[in-house]
Amino acid sequence: MDQPSNPLDPAEAARPVARQPQGLAPWAVQPEASRGRLYPEDSGGGRSPYQRDRDRIIHSTAFRRLQYKTQVFVFHEGDAFRTRLTHSIEVAQIARSLARQLHLDEDLAEALALAHDLGHPPFGHAGEEALNGLMRNWGGYDHNAQSLKAVTLLEHRYAGFDGLNLTWETLEGLAKHNGPLRRPPHYIAEYSARHDLELHCHASAEAQAAAIADDIAYNNHDLDDGLRAGLFTLEEACALPLVGAARDLAMDAIPADAPPDRVASEIIRRVINLMITDVVEEARRRIALLAPKSVTDIRNAPQPVVFFSERMHALNQETRTFLFDRMYRHWRVNRTSLKSKRALQVMFSLLHGQPDMLPPAWAKRAGEAGSAEAARTVCDWLAGMTDKFALEEHRRLTDPHIPG
Repeated sequence: MDQPSNPLDPAEAARPVARQPQGLAPWAVQPEASRGRLYPEDSGGGRSPYQRDRDRIIHSTAFRRLQYKTQVFVFHEGDAFRTRLTHSIEVAQIARSLARQLHLDEDLAEALALAHDLGHPPFGHAGEEALNGLMRNWGGYDHNAQSLKAVTLLEHRYAGFDGLNLTWETLEGLAKHNGPLRRPPHYIAEYSARHDLELHCHASAEAQAAAIADDIAYNNHDLDDGLRAGLFTLEEACALPLVGAARDLAMDAIPADAPPDRVASEIIRRVINLMITDVVEEARRRIALLAPKSVTDIRNAPQPVVFFSERMHALNQETRTFLFDRMYRHWRVNRTSLKSKRALQVMFSLLHGQPDMLPPAWAKRAGEAGSAEAARTVCDWLAGMTDKFALEEHRRLTDPHIPG
């Protein structure tokens, strides 16, 4: 492939890259060169390995449960707010857009985006904090590790093996969603010991695109939901430099009599576009400087290649801080978080001390009351619950008037 004549020139970095015959850049993951699956299977069906991964994820039980798992607001607080399912779909849309512009494998980026939150427990980050505290003596709780566990162990859809038997590249991207792991969570370390995911280096550019798409979607839909919930005003949000810049770009498209919800939508659309454009331009600049010849060069790079520019990263952090102060720690959200944590704490204590109250297959796996295996089994049981099921199960376990 011909390299840019001067890879240090930003203008050269923005040039379209030469592509392989199938449309992928040489440093993209090449489907025909996949490292395969832990349990060998026929390729079959005319789909690429990453299309098959995506389809397996979509048909999984864990994916369906995302419909009733909290993003910020518990399901009964309103039908219009995001859930883990709609968040994952939005991440997938952004990840495909990034992959298409950077000539990466869109199917792998989409599969990773759809699977990245499969390990989130009920009640959002409040649920994760509760389980992490409860599991402190047994390695803690990490939702990325739980996502890997869901697709390699907890899904039971195939007669010959546990999990979904996804490709090495998809599993690598899930494990390294936040980058290289020098101190991997317990399950990731355990799994990688028998199916080496090369935890010391970066994941593919496709995995990096899915991870940064998560950040883009997360902040923007939380701005939208926070406005819808009345936790802050549009004027307060527009005081953020990034949102203010998007408002300035949107002014010509907004009639003077436009209602506030439409104004907010016009602004947030432009925030998303600004962030995607920034990532694409920064990725092209970093790739030009690195001059990779294969995905191996991407994995061994000193930094991720698909990321925000320094300026956009700072702007994004300002937005994140605003949301943390005005939304995630809002008194109304705090009340729900506290009640959610207590529900999980009560259920964990009861089931860990008496695992014979679990469904038979889970009780058999749990073994002796109070043991480490019982703790991990109860944690997996709770983590797989939807908000709705967790609230119902809490009532069944604590209210004598409700049949078990």
